Amino acid sequence: MDTDGDMSDPQSARALAPRRHGEILRRLATDGTVSITELSDFFDVSRQTIRRDLKLLADRGQLDLVHGGATLFEATEAAFVERREENAGPKAAIGRAAAELVRDGMVIFLDSGTTTLAVAHALSGRKNLTICTTSLSIALLMCRQPLVRVHMLGGEIDPDEEAAVGIDALEAINHFRVDVAFLGGGGLSPDGEVTDFTRSGAEQRSRMVVTAAKAYFVLDSSKFGRLTPLRIPRFEAAAGVIVDRRPPEAIREALERKGPALIVAES
Repeated sequence: MDTDGDMSDPQSARALAPRRHGEILRRLATDGTVSITELSDFFDVSRQTIRRDLKLLADRGQLDLVHGGATLFEATEAAFVERREENAGPKAAIGRAAAELVRDGMVIFLDSGTTTLAVAHALSGRKNLTICTTSLSIALLMCRQPLVRVHMLGGEIDPDEEAAVGIDALEAINHFRVDVAFLGGGGLSPDGEVTDFTRSGAEQRSRMVVTAAKAYFVLDSSKFGRLTPLRIPRFEAAAGVIVDRRPPEAIREALERKGPALIVAES
C-alpha cells in the first residue's frame, strides 16, 4: 500500500490526488456518503492520505466531514421548479409505492415537494379521497380528480417552494383527522435521521408525524447521506421511510435503530 507521502515520487503523488478527488466527489453524488476505509482500500493508499483528501475537499466547501468519512452538506434547497425534473423515474417509483398504502375514503396529507407531487400523480383514479396539502401544485392537480375533496392549508406562500408556510399552515393541520401523511425531507443523514432545511419545514413535518394515524417520509436516493441544518423532532415516530433503492448499509442500520421501517419501492 502506498501512502502518498507513502509514494517515493512526491510529484506522482500530487498528480494522482486530483483523480482521487474527482472519484470521491462522484461517489458522494451517487451515494451521499463515503467511508475512509472503503476509499483507502479502493485507491490502495493509507487512511491518512484519504483523511488529507477529505479535509482539502471540506476546506473547499465540497463536502462535510463526519466520523469515519464524509457526506454532502447543503444549507439551502434548490427551488421547486429546479427540482421538479430531477430523478423523475425514482420519484415516480416512490409515488407508486406510497399509493399502495392508500385506500378509498382516506384523509391524506400531502406535504409540499417534488416527491410528494409524484405521490399525488400516483393517486389518480382513487375515489372519495380527502386531500390536505400546503402545495399549490398538488392542490391544483388533485382538485381536477373526480371524487376527490381538496383542502389547501393556508399561510404565506413561499415562492421558491410554491407552498404555504408559517404559523397559519401549522394551525390548519390541527383541524384535520388524517389517516396517512406523506412527508418530504431535506436529507437522510449518516446517523439515520431525516433532516430539513428550514425551521418551519421541520416543525410542520414534526407536527404531522404526531397528528396522522400513520406518517411516511418519501425520499429519493439523492438524499442519502446528505446533511441539512435542522433535525425533524419526533421523526422516529413515523411509520416508515419510502425510498427508491436501498441506502448504504450504515445508514440503513442507523435508521432501523431509530424505528421507522424502510420501504424500498420497486422500479
